[in-house]
Amino acid sequence: MKKARVTQKRSPHFSLILQAIVNIFSVYHQVLLNPYFVQDLRYTITCIFIGLRIESIKRSKPLYTMLDCFLDKVKKHPDKQFIVFEGSCFTYRDVDLQSNKIARALSLDAVLEEGDTVALLMGNEPAYVFAWLALAKLGCAAALLNYNIRSKSLMQCFSCCGAKVLLTSSEEVLPSLREQSVSVFVLGQEEQEEGGARVEGVKTLSSGKIQQASDQPLDPQLRSKATIKSPTLYIYTSGTTGLPKAAVINHERMTLAASMQAIAGVTRDDVIYIYLPLYHTAGFVMGLVGAIERGNTVILRRKFSASQFWDDCRKYNVTVIQYIGEIMRYLCNTPKKDNDRQHKVRLALGNGIRADTWSEFLERFGDIRICECYGATEGNVGFVNYIGKVGAIGRENFIHRVGNPYALIQYDTEREEPVRDCRGFCVKVPKGETGLLVAKISSRAPFSGYAKSPQQTERKKLKDVFVKGDQYFNSGDLLRIDNEGFVYFMDRIGDTFRWKGENVATTEVSDNLIMVECIEEANVYGVKVPGHEGRIGMAALTLKDNMEFDSKATYEHVKTSLPSYSRPRFIRIQNSLDVTGTFKMMKVKLVNEGFNPSVIRDRLFYLEDKEGYIPMTQEIYSSITDGKLRL
Repeated sequence: MKKARVTQKRSPHFSLILQAIVNIFSVYHQVLLNPYFVQDLRYTITCIFIGLRIESIKRSKPLYTMLDCFLDKVKKHPDKQFIVFEGSCFTYRDVDLQSNKIARALSLDAVLEEGDTVALLMGNEPAYVFAWLALAKLGCAAALLNYNIRSKSLMQCFSCCGAKVLLTSSEEVLPSLREQSVSVFVLGQEEQEEGGARVEGVKTLSSGKIQQASDQPLDPQLRSKATIKSPTLYIYTSGTTGLPKAAVINHERMTLAASMQAIAGVTRDDVIYIYLPLYHTAGFVMGLVGAIERGNTVILRRKFSASQFWDDCRKYNVTVIQYIGEIMRYLCNTPKKDNDRQHKVRLALGNGIRADTWSEFLERFGDIRICECYGATEGNVGFVNYIGKVGAIGRENFIHRVGNPYALIQYDTEREEPVRDCRGFCVKVPKGETGLLVAKISSRAPFSGYAKSPQQTERKKLKDVFVKGDQYFNSGDLLRIDNEGFVYFMDRIGDTFRWKGENVATTEVSDNLIMVECIEEANVYGVKVPGHEGRIGMAALTLKDNMEFDSKATYEHVKTSLPSYSRPRFIRIQNSLDVTGTFKMMKVKLVNEGFNPSVIRDRLFYLEDKEGYIPMTQEIYSSITDGKLRL
């Protein structure tokens, strides 16, 4: 009789223990090989705390907003400087009381209800902050208008966000606003008159009227219906329509974007210098609202001045600065001084700095930590270069993959569409290669889109990307990720390019150009210029039969209808424009040929600031490429 073989059973926990040991050795191995482990860990922990905070806010009733955060800071340090502007100083208490006054004065003349939208058309000044907080206290969302926009673009801003009230500090109000039943309030001025009578539809919130209003806190019930998904801001961004689109910023998104300062390491003791326009996400949300979240002091300036920059930093003991790529180049181009390194700036937060400018900036102005970040106002994905790796716009982190899946996919620049395999799905690019950034749209990473622009919202979505039925946000940016996980910006696709820190919509520029009598068609695109970030505007034009290019009329038209950064610097006259089989204008070849008169046989013109469009010469081209002629 055979004996039964006895088999020894392993403990059910044995495999778990073995896996844990393997994981420990794996982590230890990664620590040895990863020189950025400590920074990665610190970033991960910070992101987890921010995530937990937002989850807590979601559960709060009533909702805890950034206004509530501001009011908490008022209670915590009422006498701390909040805004310093042109010799004037406003404490947290001062700003709170002044916003109460504006809210009460406005509510007497305007019928506003919770959830309404009010547009702000103002430059950088304390009244901008007072007005925004006043609107928040009334339960209203604010539409932040670019004060450079004009005519049709301005009307588009009102139609897409639904604003019926405009707050402005400017006397220039278009008659078309009154035709659209828009109530216009001019802050801080006397009654505005036209021909001895008050201009219809234009009211004033004079300084006297505001100061006479009560500064007592407003009833929180005025904003009691807000949820984490309620719109609180509309920030405008250019797109393929050519007209401004209102990106919807809800309370969750605002809180998340305002946390950028915490990720960068800003503390409540820092002094931040804000000169970027407050109608931008960078200046308003990451700068101003981020300062509220941290509880620090803001040095506010109307606009950037390269010559005054470091003097301001020294005068006000600035420790944190914001930037866009062009700003850093402007600073590097200023005459060198003996006191270039005599300042207290320790951190620079922004985006768009080139690698060569980055290195030059550090060499000249000292040991300043540069925290480069990447993201779009309306996007659902972003990166942060918390390491400080020169040239990188961010760094991959496993926490990104968990909360916000994204990928770089192959993109055909000629066809202007993603490459798909035989099954109809997109193809990921290998590590180290350039691809189009797309991010999965989910409850954790939503894409709110554009207000009252469903078609434009849909255009930013890619469907059936990796599986049937999935949806991804199309960033419109070509990126590259190296073997260490650092992310690099390579190019921008589509009908938008960036110049002087502003997005330029080619369709808007084209639509303006064809209004000139001699112009039949216009194909607008951006071309690279040596030594400059982004791309500068260029237009290929065809002329109407038996008509010559009217350089003077073209110049006068773009000068009055377009902001300076949108005006085509170069014009190319062609017999016909190249189009695809579906009549889409071809740009790739034009972009590659640039504006070199020795390469292009077509007639070329250059926009000279004082003379208008003049014939392009090899001498002008050489002056531009050599850096002698500033653009």
